[in-house]
Amino acid sequence: MQTEYIDLIESTPKLHSKRCILISYLLRLFLQFNTFVISLFAWYYYDYFIALLTLVLSFIIMGIIRSKLRNSVIPSSQREYQYNDQDIANWYTAKELCIEPKEDI
Repeated sequence: MQTEYIDLIESTPKLHSKRCILISYLLRLFLQFNTFVISLFAWYYYDYFIALLTLVLSFIIMGIIRSKLRNSVIPSSQREYQYNDQDIANWYTAKELCIEPKEDI
């Protein structure tokens, strides 16, 4: 007898309170646009060359931050799937920042 079990995929958590949705939205904006904001500041204060190097360095740093957030909250059986910044922000907000009580169905 073959005993293979299909791992159930846990769906991306739904946030219900406005506070949690706002936190998730701000985290998503941070993950998406922080590289460009830092590069624009470097361009304004220094030079094109420094801004280009800052852009490359900020891509690397934000990739590390994104992967740390992703690996800390997404179940290990689902880590091989691709997640965008909104899903990572929703997972992190629901699991770490804004723990809401589970609803009984």
